[in-house]
Parts: sequence; structure tokens; C-alpha cells
Amino acid sequence: MTEPVPIKGVHHVELAVGNAKQAAFYYRKAFGFRQTAYLGPETGHRDRASYVLEQGKIRFVVTAPMGPDHPFAEHQRKHADGVVDVAFRVTDVDEAYGMAVSRGAESAQEPHDHEDSRGVVRHAAIKTYGDTIHSFYALGDYDGPHLPGYEPAVVEEESAGLWRVDHIVGNVEDRKMDHWVDWYRDVMGFEKFLSFDDKDISTEFTALRSTVMSAPHAAFKTPINEPADGRRKSQIEEYIEFYGGPGVQHVALITDDIVKTVADLRQRGVEFLFVPDSYYETVWDRVGEIKEDREEIRKSGILVDHDDDGYLLQLFTKPIQDRPTLFYEIIQRRGAQGFGKGNFKALFESIEREQEKRGNL
Repeated sequence: MTEPVPIKGVHHVELAVGNAKQAAFYYRKAFGFRQTAYLGPETGHRDRASYVLEQGKIRFVVTAPMGPDHPFAEHQRKHADGVVDVAFRVTDVDEAYGMAVSRGAESAQEPHDHEDSRGVVRHAAIKTYGDTIHSFYALGDYDGPHLPGYEPAVVEEESAGLWRVDHIVGNVEDRKMDHWVDWYRDVMGFEKFLSFDDKDISTEFTALRSTVMSAPHAAFKTPINEPADGRRKSQIEEYIEFYGGPGVQHVALITDDIVKTVADLRQRGVEFLFVPDSYYETVWDRVGEIKEDREEIRKSGILVDHDDDGYLLQLFTKPIQDRPTLFYEIIQRRGAQGFGKGNFKALFESIEREQEKRGNL
């Protein structure tokens, strides 16, 4: 087995956006994130504007280029809003970067220091699928609000009950899943956690394949999806067409009370996929007893699945921008470690209804 790159967990997820001020407002008001820090012209960085948003252990950074010369300007032109960096905490950046590059990773940024009056942070980055990168950050004893260059810029917001990133899903082209599964195994030292073929994930019209790769000690899990042959255009093909290539499809966020969180998010204006009442005619026979009130689950349109370790509850937002690309999953785990295999058909039929409305099925 390949020795794993020693990541300690996700430090932050950075999104390239067209208007960072508006994106920060959206994540505060719609998802309950509090703003904690800012970097931009007012802090001496004239090429971009970045806002740091936090909820529980989740940290998002939304960054907009201030002109055509910033690398995110090309990302915006090609992809519109989307995840550009899934950044990891490490103890030793040079070790993590050196291990990955020696195994075939393409460098995005060689190891270097960022410094301000609060201390020094070491940083490097490698490229993964599409235009997505993985950064490595060693924080040492740095005590700033985020990273060097950022200044405190606190805007409070009432939490929606989200507290941790559960997993991050990547969409890649047809017949490229195995390549990236091998990449995460051989370069990062991840292990195969689960896999699903087109018999597991299919409807009357579309299908896909997926393999879940996991860092040791469950510090990070990433399912990799690819389209499979079907009668019509799959959600993965639609994503790749509108995103302009492979990228992060969705980020799953953990809550301890999904009924309360979903109700809160809906009240704030977040739109979720529709789950028909017919789903609940058979789900309880499959899942069995749960602690939550079944009627509340039905009225909330929440999906339920189980495995040998327990059960989970999940619901998916609609895409959060005009392009049918990035969306979010809200998930509560009651012991289950899976990804809702029993819900795949209902979920993808719901996605297909949205595709049909857009004329993309």
C-alpha cells in the first residue's frame, strides 16, 4: 500500500466567484455562515477580493479576481462560479508536496512562505482533476484570522446547524474515473472506500459510475463520478458541458439535526430537490426504525438510507448558481458510513426532473 500523504483534514474550500461581496452575503444569509476575515485592495492586495466564511468547523473562502490578469479570471470565464481549491492542513508542507510530486502529481505552486505580523504559514499546491487544485498548508503557531494577508472582518450570522465537511464529490469525463481513482491511490495514498456501478446508480434514462476514495483515519473522503451509457444525457454530462470540464460537483455538509437545518435553510431561501410522497410508501420497510419523526421527515422531503452501522438522512439543494453545476448536500449520520445507495434512484429521478425543465435531459 502506498504511504499516505499526511493530511490532517480540510483546512478550507475556496470558490472562484464573479462577485465575492455578493457571494459572501449569500452564504451568510442563505446558509448561516458568519464572516470572519477579508483580503482585498483595502488590505494591500489589489488583484483579488476574498471573504472567509465559517460555520462550525467548515471554512469557505469566496474569491473574485479584480482584473483579467488574476488566474481566477480565466477560471471565471471558463467555469463561472465553482470550487477551485480543496485545501488540506498538514504538519510539513515540503514533505506532503514532495511525496505527491515524486509520485506524479503536477505542481500548481511550489513550497513557499506567506508572512505577516501574526506569523508565517507554509504553502504549496498540486493539480487534480480539471482546474481543481489541492493546497497544503502548515500553520505552525500562526494566530491570524485565516492566512497571512487577511484581516479580521467579522459579520455575525445565526448558524443553520452545519458544522463539518463530510465529503466532496468530483465529476470527471467518461472513462476517466479509474484514472483519478488510481491517482488518489498512487499519489495521495488514499484507499478505495466504496464503489458503485451503473446497476447501482441508474434510472430509466441515465446512469453513472462512482468510486469513493478515503484518506486514512477518514480525514477526507472524495467520491469520483463519471457518466455511464444511458438513453439520455446524464447529470454528469450536463455538469461537464456547463462547467466546461471536470470539477467539484457538490460539497456535503454535516448537521446534527437535519429536520431543523433544512427548515431553517428553506426559510432563508435555499431551494432543495423535490422528493415525491411515493418515495415514503416503501422507504420505511427498507430502512426500519429511526429516532426522527417519520411524518416530519416526509414533510421535509428528506431521504433516508441505512447500512450495517446505522442510518443516514440527506437532502440535496438545487444548483446554487444559474449554471447547473455546483450544489450542496445536507447530511446527518446516525452511525451509517455510506452515501445513500438506497436513495440513488429517487435522487437521480429528482435531478432528471430538473434537467428536463432546463431542456438538458
